[in-house]
Amino acid sequence: MSVGMERGSSKHSPRLDEQMSSEVNGLVQGPGTGGSRVEEHRVPEPAGEDQPEATTAPAGELRTGAPKGMSSEDVEARSRLGRFITMSALPGDREALVANARENDAPDDIVAALQGLPEGTRYQTVSEVWAALGNKNETTRW
Repeated sequence: MSVGMERGSSKHSPRLDEQMSSEVNGLVQGPGTGGSRVEEHRVPEPAGEDQPEATTAPAGELRTGAPKGMSSEDVEARSRLGRFITMSALPGDREALVANARENDAPDDIVAALQGLPEGTRYQTVSEVWAALGNKNETTRW
């Protein structure tokens, strides 16, 4: 330990301490907390004049990251369904799912689809509900 450093003492003025503290908070809390700078390395550089525009999505259905047996549209539609059926409704039957979807302000097409489920069947997961609605889930075997 160096001779001039005592615990608890500060060599900065209170104002400088506060300024340094807010800078550290901006770094620790990250973006979205107001006042923090965007980290430059996370911002994509604009494409040069002779280069195509940068894109985050690779071309072609095969490279979308959709699981085997599902298209990217299937994945998006199942995800949309899952936004309106919360964990509190599962496991649940048709009535519980319809009530839960309505509580979550589900659009009419989702409520109508759920109302078309067979009565008396309990569903454990959103994937089971999705399949019961006549859609495909991932294929786990060939």
